[in-house]
Amino acid sequence: MVGGGPAGLAVAITAASHGLRTLVLERAKLPVDKACGEGLMPSGVRVLQRLGAWERLDSAEMSLIDGIRYIDPEGRVVEGRLPTQALGIRRPALARALLDQAVERGAEVRDEDKVERCERVDAGVLVHTAKESHRARVLVAADGLLSPLRTWAGLNLGPVRGRRYGMRQHFLVAPWTSHVEVHLASGLEAYVTPCGPQRVGLAFLWRQGALAAPVNVAQLLRRFPLLVERFRDAVPCSEVRGAGPFRQRASAQVAPRLMLVGDAAGYVDAITGEGLSLALESALSLGEVLPAAVESDGNVSALAPYQRAFRRLFRHYALGAQLTLWLAHHERLRAALLTYLQKNPQRFEQLLKFAVGMPSTGQRTFPHLAAHR
Repeated sequence: MVGGGPAGLAVAITAASHGLRTLVLERAKLPVDKACGEGLMPSGVRVLQRLGAWERLDSAEMSLIDGIRYIDPEGRVVEGRLPTQALGIRRPALARALLDQAVERGAEVRDEDKVERCERVDAGVLVHTAKESHRARVLVAADGLLSPLRTWAGLNLGPVRGRRYGMRQHFLVAPWTSHVEVHLASGLEAYVTPCGPQRVGLAFLWRQGALAAPVNVAQLLRRFPLLVERFRDAVPCSEVRGAGPFRQRASAQVAPRLMLVGDAAGYVDAITGEGLSLALESALSLGEVLPAAVESDGNVSALAPYQRAFRRLFRHYALGAQLTLWLAHHERLRAALLTYLQKNPQRFEQLLKFAVGMPSTGQRTFPHLAAHR
């Protein structure tokens, strides 16, 4: 396993639970802190529960999310409740819970050990790091958005037009809402996510060419007068981190002896906040087929169930992300839609139900979530 982020660690938990000898290699110091919106949709929360990692989460590092609120430059406010609660959580706290669970299940994890090159050999894949070499029967690439292993395997489809980028920082301020707030401007969005009793995450997303360089948090914040007031006396409590370009494509997620998972498997955009949940759901699907994959020495046919599951999950995510991006680029249509949804809030909640991939069941809270209030 190359990559010790949420996706890689989730696969490691499942693989080790099946009795497979599991080694995770991570180039950075664990747990890794990366640019991330840090919203976990209900589907992702359910995966945490299945993996046994939920009980390990630190309540001081997370907040329950009840809904989504959009605010445009003209002052329109559209908000809706999610069919069940979601979670705002600091990424290192999520990674720490998954890391501890993976180690307890029997996975071996080595951080600060960068993979320098890989080669296919008769008995599997030879992975060379800066410290030593490892032989694996199958290799899982969870090495992130710009995955070198995706390129090494010949699965990378190359750059795309309309690149988008992101930047985030955290501030010590009590969340003023249990909703994720999305503030809209021309070519730019700001996302405010509660992720602790006294902390919020502030993330910005923008398309290439929409902003003059250099870009910094203070400059971006000035584009949103409402947020300027909210953050006037807020103290930063994390380093600024950036990410992008977001759009990454893979021709397939499986090859002989190799599987891509998480952002390495393909990504559209962070605009819908589904990245973490997609990563965890697909990691769980991959973990379930790993025993058969190892038994068959990484035969692609044994990996077909994962490929199908990933494509199903990705299609749903990509449809919502691409539609939201299209609206972001057509601001007059976006304004018209927001006006309609403002007058018909039940329609917005129906859209949220579709976005999180589940119908309303009449039960909004997970019992294990309520226990962390």
